[in-house]
Amino acid sequence: MIGQKIKVLRQKKGYSISQLAAKARVSKSYLSDLENNKKNNPSIIVLSRIAATLGSSVDELVAGEQLEKTMIDEEWMDLLEKGVSKGMSKKEFTEFQIYLQYRRDYHEE
Repeated sequence: MIGQKIKVLRQKKGYSISQLAAKARVSKSYLSDLENNKKNNPSIIVLSRIAATLGSSVDELVAGEQLEKTMIDEEWMDLLEKGVSKGMSKKEFTEFQIYLQYRRDYHEE
């Protein structure tokens, strides 16, 4: 997440939340909310200020999040490809998903 990346970079620089907020011209509470993932869609202007203050770039702040999404997508594609290579049809995938949902709804406490 972006907030975690900001926190790690801030700590590496030795800044407190108050120091980074002042230097980046962002409110302390907003920065805290970002780091604690209470806010997750900061504007490009805010990200630019924070990144510049941390000696980083907007790309670096958001890259981790994009990489994580890509990895999840690749994992899902790999699972689907394995299923297809074993002869599973779309109907079987759908039935399996319905079965799992049923099991979650009625058999887990």
